[in-house]
Amino acid sequence: MGFQQPCLRKQKQLVNLILLLVAVFITLKMAERCLKEVSWIPIPARKLGSTVTQLQSWIQNVTHKARTKGATSFITVNMTKTLLLSAYLEHRTNPRQVRVIAVVLREETVSYRCVLLCRNNQNHVSDADLQIHSDHFGFRYGTADIMCLIPSSCGTPSHVAVASTAFKEEHQPEFLEVKNENKKTESFNHTFTVCLSTMFDFNNVLQFVQSLEMFRFLGVSKVFVYKTSCSAKTQRVLNYYTRKGILEVIPWSMSGFLNVSRGWLPSHGPGDLHYFGQIAALNDCLYRNMYRSKYVALHDMDELILPQTVKTWTELLPLLESKYTQNKCYMFENNVFPNNVTLPRGGTEPARWRGVPGVDVLAHLHQEPVSKDHVYEKFKIIVNPRLVTSVSVHGVLKSHSMDGCAWVDRNIARMYHTRSQMQTELTWDQLVYDGRLLSYSETLIQAVNVTLRESGIL
Repeated sequence: MGFQQPCLRKQKQLVNLILLLVAVFITLKMAERCLKEVSWIPIPARKLGSTVTQLQSWIQNVTHKARTKGATSFITVNMTKTLLLSAYLEHRTNPRQVRVIAVVLREETVSYRCVLLCRNNQNHVSDADLQIHSDHFGFRYGTADIMCLIPSSCGTPSHVAVASTAFKEEHQPEFLEVKNENKKTESFNHTFTVCLSTMFDFNNVLQFVQSLEMFRFLGVSKVFVYKTSCSAKTQRVLNYYTRKGILEVIPWSMSGFLNVSRGWLPSHGPGDLHYFGQIAALNDCLYRNMYRSKYVALHDMDELILPQTVKTWTELLPLLESKYTQNKCYMFENNVFPNNVTLPRGGTEPARWRGVPGVDVLAHLHQEPVSKDHVYEKFKIIVNPRLVTSVSVHGVLKSHSMDGCAWVDRNIARMYHTRSQMQTELTWDQLVYDGRLLSYSETLIQAVNVTLRESGIL
């Protein structure tokens, strides 16, 4: 026993030494990691105030590794109620500008500065021009464009930050990547792109699949969804179409920043912003596809624009351009097919998609008669995005070199809107049968079955 105790002491000392060395090693590694993480954060040279001169002094230390927003988040402008969504190079102004799409508190008076990071390693500060969209449906917050002038010495900026004139050292602004660097007038990636409205608490799986398959038949090759929340089955379908390459899902976290409304008027749902930020999403989709797609259609998920004399949009658009000229947007009459009314002469078997949540559009082929007083309401559009400056839910707010919008003859094309009944005073015998969808039914049923099986719904 006398010989074992010194050995035990030596073993303990050795273990303690090893533990000490491990602790030192871990500490050094953590310190090295921290240094790497903070090395790209721009450090102000001195205390900053609100003047342009002071902001210019700050950006002397800014590099292209400055903090940029994550792919799924928005940026708040400190000391304001402003929320920044995305930034796009505006080729159509002279001189060129950066358009920052934002959501602002309309009653707030704010002066902004733009910080431009240029690809020639120069940085610039410029005044910003705030343009609040006229459509906000009476909500306190609305969509806006913050326009940043690009000086000739900047060339093409890669990133932009927006700061209020009350800028302070602790309020280091985050940067948005400036998209749409390259202007196109032809050879687009897509002929038709559909921008769908904001998706929240969504579980209408069957109608969504039917709409996506109908879009494909009509000639659409890309669809954008701005998603806040949906059911597990809906997510399976979103994943399926994303893998196929037809769908791009934009995470839409507006409800994490603002008290959004579920209605289109304040009286229809409490909140500070219209319908989960629908107008902001549509404008982002417009600019996102400005130079990707020849045409953009602004849609809801329960709407289909169907030609009456031809089968596809590919055939339809030349007809419209010939009849109404090219430099226009095309407006399509809204026709409501109540989804709570099922009458004989439907185009589907009730048991076909049993267990799949959602509405079967083929089962609802009777529409409400279009009232003369409401014929020009709730229409949707297909448009060349390069002719447009801003859009709303129903139509164009501002245009660029566009000769207005043309109202499309309903005998050429019209919109089929399968939703809850709007004219609730109507009886079933006052509804009007329209079997146009049946001309697509055979291929539609086959395509829907394939999607539901391959996505694991059936």
